[in-house]
Amino acid sequence: MVKGRVKWFNPKQEKITKNLVPPKADLKGRHFLVELSHLQVGMIVDITSKEIVETPSLSGHIKITNKSKDILDIQALTLDYLDEDGKPIPFEFGEKIAKASLFLKVIKPAETTEGSLDVTIPRMAFKEKALGKIEINLVYVPSPLKRETLTLSGKIE
Repeated sequence: MVKGRVKWFNPKQEKITKNLVPPKADLKGRHFLVELSHLQVGMIVDITSKEIVETPSLSGHIKITNKSKDILDIQALTLDYLDEDGKPIPFEFGEKIAKASLFLKVIKPAETTEGSLDVTIPRMAFKEKALGKIEINLVYVPSPLKRETLTLSGKIE
């Protein structure tokens, strides 16, 4: 479903925004509840050939809730794109690959953090290998962390 068309800087190209179906998802893991919403794919298309001329982007809103009894130190969120057979959809040579969002946020039990999702999606997901699902990997460090402080004695002369 085309949500909007905007004339782009090149008169032979246009920017098309499509909703990802479904545009909202609640995903439950062992330690987290991840809520994704307003998921949209943006792409720049050649008006004549209808070919995608730049790496498409996936954007949206993300809300992460800590469901564990521990403090969790979220490092990043990465996405892998799979076709209808469950096989990875690769990026083509020359495509911009940005399939991770950096978070660096410590959340306590039952605490929530929110942010924006802004990553790229392979062109091939719109061609031969139709997108079947998106695998979301939440990278985190469980706490309590053990920390050690070392002191360097020194002076400037």
